[in-house]
Amino acid sequence: MKMSRNNSDKDDRTTTDKKNISLPISRVRLIMKSSPDVSSINQDALFLTTKATELFVEYLAQSSFSNGSGKETHSLSYSDLAHTAEEAETFHFLTDILPRKISARDYLKSLEQMQDEDADF
Repeated sequence: MKMSRNNSDKDDRTTTDKKNISLPISRVRLIMKSSPDVSSINQDALFLTTKATELFVEYLAQSSFSNGSGKETHSLSYSDLAHTAEEAETFHFLTDILPRKISARDYLKSLEQMQDEDADF
């Protein structure tokens, strides 16, 4: 009798835990399976990865909001995320994923400068 009660308690906890996740677990599973190194995914590992991802995104959003222009406008913009990725050492690994937006004119100017520098050598 006691064993069946423990299993039902564990099932209730699992159901409650799944309700506390905002990200779709099926998407996280799909992303994890896209890696050639992953052959199978344990349900606990899937849950923990999903929850950790959710917490990371929340932390990034909160940091970007508090350090960016979001306080005045009560919103979070791409430029706030890009600024946080560039300035905060914790998020520096995201600079390739969240580059600062620049205008086409500025990009072409910097491209010309780089080509002129290469021609000098």
